Amino acid sequence: MRKFLPILAVACAAAFALSACDQGEQKQEAAVEQQKPAKVPLPANAADKTAWKQYLSAVVTDNMQGVKSNRPYMYFVPAGEDDTAKTDRANQLDNVKTTVSRGVLPGNMMAFGGPDSAATAQLVVDAFKDAQPGSFKDVVVLFIGAPADGETVKQALAASAADVRFVEAK
Repeated sequence: MRKFLPILAVACAAAFALSACDQGEQKQEAAVEQQKPAKVPLPANAADKTAWKQYLSAVVTDNMQGVKSNRPYMYFVPAGEDDTAKTDRANQLDNVKTTVSRGVLPGNMMAFGGPDSAATAQLVVDAFKDAQPGSFKDVVVLFIGAPADGETVKQALAASAADVRFVEAK
């Protein structure tokens, strides 16, 4: 009987300790779920740059698997045929070409998106046309747009050895 009471006490203490651990895990899981940002819907207005940038940021955040850097290179490509949109796209193209010519360290991400999927794809194709073969090995290039344009981007970047990822804008 003397040996039985200490064993019973240890068993009860272990049961209480394990139940406390389980409650801690449940609280931690609930906190992680609360920290996840709400899904940002695809903006209906192509001219709303703020809404588009928020949408693209949310998509990029959801697709950071395997990326070692906390700050991806994000490029918003505006839609429209007015002079301002054309100038903004030309400036963005120059910016991306400079980045491509300098190179991006492995483990980083370059993300592209905008309201006009075809214009975004064309910008990516133009920016990477002079990239050296294999120069983007282990760099993730995320394209957010239409499936047909995603295939165009994949084919254009094949020689660069980039890890091209596609997310349909929806």
